[in-house]
Amino acid sequence: MKHIFDGLERRRASARLGGGQKRIEAQHARGKLTARERIELLLDHGSFEEFDMFVAHRCTDFGMDQGEKISGDGVVTGWGTVNGRAVFVFAKDFTVFGGSLSETHAQKITKLQDMALKNRAPIIGLFDAGGARIQEGVAALGGYGEVFQRNVLASGVIPQISVIMGPCAGGDVYSPAMTDFIFMVRDTSYMFVTGPDVVKTVTNETVTAEELGGASVHTTKSSIADRAYDNDVEALLQMRRLIDFLPSSNLEEPPEWPAFDEADRMDDSLDTIIPDNPNKPYDIKELIHKVVDEADFFEIQEAHARNMVIGFGRIEGRTVGFVANQPLVLAGVLDIDASKKAARFVRFCDCFNIPIVTFVDVPGFLPGTAQEYGGLIKHGAKLLFAYAEATVPKVTLITRKAFGGAYAVMSSKHLRGDVNYAWPSAQIAVMGAKGAVEIIFRADIGDVDKMARRISEYEQQFLSPFAAAERGYVDAVVAPRDTRKRIARSLALLRGKGFENPRKKHDNIPL
Repeated sequence: MKHIFDGLERRRASARLGGGQKRIEAQHARGKLTARERIELLLDHGSFEEFDMFVAHRCTDFGMDQGEKISGDGVVTGWGTVNGRAVFVFAKDFTVFGGSLSETHAQKITKLQDMALKNRAPIIGLFDAGGARIQEGVAALGGYGEVFQRNVLASGVIPQISVIMGPCAGGDVYSPAMTDFIFMVRDTSYMFVTGPDVVKTVTNETVTAEELGGASVHTTKSSIADRAYDNDVEALLQMRRLIDFLPSSNLEEPPEWPAFDEADRMDDSLDTIIPDNPNKPYDIKELIHKVVDEADFFEIQEAHARNMVIGFGRIEGRTVGFVANQPLVLAGVLDIDASKKAARFVRFCDCFNIPIVTFVDVPGFLPGTAQEYGGLIKHGAKLLFAYAEATVPKVTLITRKAFGGAYAVMSSKHLRGDVNYAWPSAQIAVMGAKGAVEIIFRADIGDVDKMARRISEYEQQFLSPFAAAERGYVDAVVAPRDTRKRIARSLALLRGKGFENPRKKHDNIPL
């Protein structure tokens, strides 16, 4: 039997080498890890169980039957654990046929997707590949279609995460695009449907791969990527951190980890976070960091639509999704990009039973022809729709401005907000005092003293949280220092919330 075991070990060793030592060295020279090195960093040490190590392509066209058949066929698949929780993972191996997708390559991925869906566990894809294998033609394209179909079926059932760690072009980009989160590595990864050569031929534009689809483009302009990291190691360690925030499926509650922070902790510094001048900005992230457990906040899309902040934190050890207007950027106004960014995040949280805490300081929607021509009405409606359909616990706190339609959109009581708080500094109205008075008392505009009196009266009557509190639109006006305690109590109360929307095949969100 020994010779049989020796033969098995030789085949395993050959498969682990992928495209060979020279190609591994070339991969390292580009500043990239190999597929197996990446998996080893992502998963708990020694937990990886590989599937289909010996699968090889079956193509015989264009001399493919004459060349070497490398075990694995350009993708490593299997499962392991992240801090003890099961995760399925596939990693494209650039050392084998450039990581290109063949029929058997796709079958390995779809097999893993099916297993992840059946076992209700997250799936992470590590992308580093040159697109479809040209020699296989439609068989490769059919493989893409099979992967895409499973991305759609798994959406909202299990978390799907894509990490772009090298080239990702053509058909390869659409699978990540349908996953929940996409992360990139600066300088070594890029995504585009058509490459620089095709762009040059068709549009006569001269552009580099980095300019066309690098991490800086997709984290700031296109919003395709949620974050970018400096190297493979940082990206993979951050994925371990992200997985810790997410439930394994839509049938589970958010994970709960030991908390070393008192739920009723008060922070006196929050009493002075709001400037005396209502037009002066402050950093909403300071509030978030002072509310979450141990100031641990995993921000999503940090570089895009910075007038909106989204991400994950914990309260009493349980995951919470945070959505907040950022007064430091465009005064926290709602525009097209901010609306889409927050809407997608709210829908993700609702899919996976993650409570949503919303911090509101919004002067309204951004005016202008660029916004209106770009479809602000429809894109703003996406955020309204997302909050209105969400059935997870929703806790809202108005810190300062909540003006116009933006007040209603930002998880107001009218959109089934469960607990809605306001600080004493909150201003809830159709618009600011000066603008409102100039419309209501247009005839008195020339009288400075009278207008000043009118503005003061308007501020006292409307620009306070108490007008909304009198109507029950705000459940309580709370001291800023008590914010963490009040939010923690509300989330504890809402753990048993049970509510369902009317039965339907699916909704028709304004895309």
